[in-house]
Amino acid sequence: MNALQRLCKQLGLNFTDQALLREALSHRSYGTPNYERLEYLGDSLLNFVIADELHRAHSDLDEGDLSRLRASLVRGSTLAEIAREYQLGDFLLMGSGELKSGGFDRDSILADVVESIIGATLRDAGFEAARALVVRLYSKRLVNLPSAETLKDSKTRLQEFLQGDGHALPVYNVIEKTGQDHNLSFTVECVVKAQNQRTTATATSRRKAEQTAAQTMLERLSS
Repeated sequence: MNALQRLCKQLGLNFTDQALLREALSHRSYGTPNYERLEYLGDSLLNFVIADELHRAHSDLDEGDLSRLRASLVRGSTLAEIAREYQLGDFLLMGSGELKSGGFDRDSILADVVESIIGATLRDAGFEAARALVVRLYSKRLVNLPSAETLKDSKTRLQEFLQGDGHALPVYNVIEKTGQDHNLSFTVECVVKAQNQRTTATATSRRKAEQTAAQTMLERLSS
């Protein structure tokens, strides 16, 4: 049994066109064709199937909760976890430089290859086979979903916390911006006037700094 046959057995697949599966495992450093076009296809199908599964199973959730749950399931870190569960890094085809730098265990590459295999399955065996693969890969995660509430970002949770007490929304101000364009650092303050509270945070983007400052404020007001 060769490597591609072993992988098919692990994933419960039966590829008619083995060249498609090989393409799905080929990083751009390995040459062409590589997995990028199949990744694009798999990404689109993955988002649809997960959205459909959540919509079918959770009639009690609104659009916002469904969107947050879907985002948590299709994000890169989750895909990388799935790739490691199936040891997909062992089957990747990549150039020697990428291989030596540890590309076979890089989250972004592992996430890409899950999507490319989904795309290759769609091309080889059709929609139902690709859908079945997605459901199989996500079977445990679709059953053991996190609370939609816990997936809300810190700014949203702080806003809802303050509104629940009848207070005004927090104000975010950039108080410092340093570094070159390619390596910026933002320091942001979060101000809750009703509580006379301020928190600050520094990050590589304004959005990240605001989220961290909001989380610190939420923890302070909740304690």
